Amino acid sequence: MMTRASGRVQECGTREARQRMGHARLHLEVADLASGTSDADLEYGPVAASIAILAGIAAADAACCAALGYRSRSENHRDAADLLAKIEPGGKAAARAMRRLMGLKDSAHYGFLSLGPGEFKQAMRQATDLVEFAEEVLLRSQ
Repeated sequence: MMTRASGRVQECGTREARQRMGHARLHLEVADLASGTSDADLEYGPVAASIAILAGIAAADAACCAALGYRSRSENHRDAADLLAKIEPGGKAAARAMRRLMGLKDSAHYGFLSLGPGEFKQAMRQATDLVEFAEEVLLRSQ
């Protein structure tokens, strides 16, 4: 049996995991649409990265609900990464992706300087990895 996480958590199950997975997929789709990948200046980069970050958060929730039966409700999103690391197999890699994604959150959400194309691509890559991981976890839990 898994030990309960420290910090704020909320119980959830398969139904909530599917709901958060749907949100994750939609956020990732909108981030891709908003990215303006044909725009050399990546004018919408910070907005698209912010949406990609929301996709990663929703994917982390989905994976945790499906595998652990609870998700992080902490104000510190890095706590969600700690929960992801508990999921086997693949949780440690997902936790690394979550930490990298959260490392971009402040700049994407609140920064005065635009994110560069490399940072935007990193946000999309990490969010995509998290969505794919959550999809795998959901498949395993059925």
